[in-house]
Amino acid sequence: MKKEQAAKTKKAKQEPLLRHIKRNWHLYAFLVIPVAYYVIFRYIPMFGNIIAFRRYRAGSNIFGDEWSGLKYFKQFMGDQSFWRAFKNTLTLNFSYLLIRFPATLIFALLLNEIRCLPWKKFVQTVSYLPHFISMVIVAGMVKELLSTNGPINKLLMSMGKETISFIALPQWFPTIFVGSGIWQGLGWGTILYLAAIAGISPSLYEAATVDGANRFKRVWHITLPCILPTITTLLILDIGGLVGSGGAFEKVFLLYNPMTYETADIVSTYVYRMGVGSGNYSYATAVGLFEGIINLVLLMTANIISKKTTESGLW
Repeated sequence: MKKEQAAKTKKAKQEPLLRHIKRNWHLYAFLVIPVAYYVIFRYIPMFGNIIAFRRYRAGSNIFGDEWSGLKYFKQFMGDQSFWRAFKNTLTLNFSYLLIRFPATLIFALLLNEIRCLPWKKFVQTVSYLPHFISMVIVAGMVKELLSTNGPINKLLMSMGKETISFIALPQWFPTIFVGSGIWQGLGWGTILYLAAIAGISPSLYEAATVDGANRFKRVWHITLPCILPTITTLLILDIGGLVGSGGAFEKVFLLYNPMTYETADIVSTYVYRMGVGSGNYSYATAVGLFEGIINLVLLMTANIISKKTTESGLW
């Protein structure tokens, strides 16, 4: 059987590419729309990065008027506002990753251990719902809850404590950012883990039960090792986005204000202010390009470390 499969694989490799595509055109047809999407909206816009090395004025040549070399890179390297935004991006993303990643994994393991199916579906549905709420509504809810006349401050007053201006104090922004992110993304983040757990052979659990393993031991010795590639892949992707905004731009943009720039201003909001707000497109592009390169280096480093330690990675 294996020999027949190997012969088919060898024959497929020897087949000319064009003939192979012609014979399986109906399968390749499914790729047309996603490939067109990535080419039009992901790869072609990359040519716009050239204005990071050219002086660009609104309304002029889309590739800039004249070469400026590394002028804009040197400019943001000496800009304290950029380094504050860079530090805030790392702090917020790393804090969020440090709490969300284990919380999501533990929540998925606990969900998998629920034996009452209706209750399990109810918990899953309730935990998934926040993911579908618009970020604008989430930001509005957060502001309403944390306002000086909101329920949290009223609770503090009932306990005889002073009210706190959560939205106006920079030291509270990381807590608000991480807390609201956990609430909104915890349930949704379990989907891939639950899918990986569902693929584990039940015979492994049956054999472990016969050997006297309790629930904790089955999770520790069967579930976790079997979903380790999924855990590694998700961790690599998260590490690759430590310097990026991911989906944080909208939330930060809607929640922050000049009083909380000290801890809330991230690279993406900084780029937005410099590019769209101030019209300095070349400078903003240089910062965005720097952010992308750092993310790429982090992603490749995490992938190399993962392949050496766990023998699994993205490629």
